[in-house]
Amino acid sequence: MKESTMATTINYRSMPAREALLAVSRQVWLASLGAAVVTREWAQNQAVPLFRTLVKQGTAVESRTFRKVGDRLEGSITMANDVWRTARGTMSQSVKQAAETATTLVRETLPKALPGVKLPVIFRAPAAKRRATRATKAGKTRTAKATKRVRRVAKRTTRRT
Repeated sequence: MKESTMATTINYRSMPAREALLAVSRQVWLASLGAAVVTREWAQNQAVPLFRTLVKQGTAVESRTFRKVGDRLEGSITMANDVWRTARGTMSQSVKQAAETATTLVRETLPKALPGVKLPVIFRAPAAKRRATRATKAGKTRTAKATKRVRRVAKRTTRRT
């Protein structure tokens, strides 16, 4: 007798649980339909202006970013050119001093009785100066071209949006 009472009790409890699960799943379904309707209405009324506002703000941020990157790039190129110019000047001075020292040493140690021996010119200041001027102009040209490219890209991106 206990077994039949137990079987009836188990069946009795499982039926309300099934009904409750079905009711909950139906409520979830109805909630999703309601969400779809609310979303559709929102998209029709408010989404387009919001989207346009987001695009305008994104364009402004992008143009500021391009401007900052361009400025930093220009500053970095200028600093690199300055470092290059300083290094080149230091190297030229070092080579000139070494050449002068070597020339002086050779003149003092060689006997003066060697007729017709001319020492070759190791360092010419005018030619080195011309090369330095050309390199400086080339560096400035590269800097100007890079800056123009960055600005051109920034203008194109702002025009597109």
